[in-house]
Amino acid sequence: MIIVFGGEKGGTGKTTLATNIAAELAIRNKEVLLMDTDRQESSSSWCYVREEEAVKPRIPCILKFGETVRQELNELKNKYNNIVVDCGGRDSIEFRAALLSADKAIIPMRSTQFDLWTLSRFSKILAEVRLINQHLQVGLVLNAANTNPAVKEHEDARDYIKEFEGIKLFTTVIKDRISFHKAAAEGRSVRELSPNDPKASLEISSLYEEIFE
Repeated sequence: MIIVFGGEKGGTGKTTLATNIAAELAIRNKEVLLMDTDRQESSSSWCYVREEEAVKPRIPCILKFGETVRQELNELKNKYNNIVVDCGGRDSIEFRAALLSADKAIIPMRSTQFDLWTLSRFSKILAEVRLINQHLQVGLVLNAANTNPAVKEHEDARDYIKEFEGIKLFTTVIKDRISFHKAAAEGRSVRELSPNDPKASLEISSLYEEIFE
């Protein structure tokens, strides 16, 4: 399965979720390759730190840019059962190329109005992509939500998102927890942190179950 993490806006936590889901696959003894198509190379840096710290299980990672992303994915899907693709936060050649080969696209989004406004542009991209990749499934996950239970911003965002057809809104909400930042700095997932953050781990596990049903 090819799973693309991307979107129309930067800073929504695509790399955080891509690396955590890739690690979750590896922890569950699933074969996985992480492909970094973002020129900031954040996923690649995470993998480099992971290698340096000898974190197990090992997660292979490759960098790929340009239109050949699609061709590369079509070739690699015969070698790996699962490929997680981290795309940059913009309408890039790499993002569109990855969507053309993807089985599922996961769009992380914050609950701010600036983020929500990008859904209209993404819907247009999605319509174009589906002319070729008719079987593409798209899921949207609210990410970096406020941990204060009194703040209901993500609930208001749900009503806005439901207006867009062809996009599944995941029930899992990922909160803005310090453990995600700590894990990234160590080349780990939140499941692999010591001491472990059970709330963050549960959120990633829940998202994993929704992605892979």
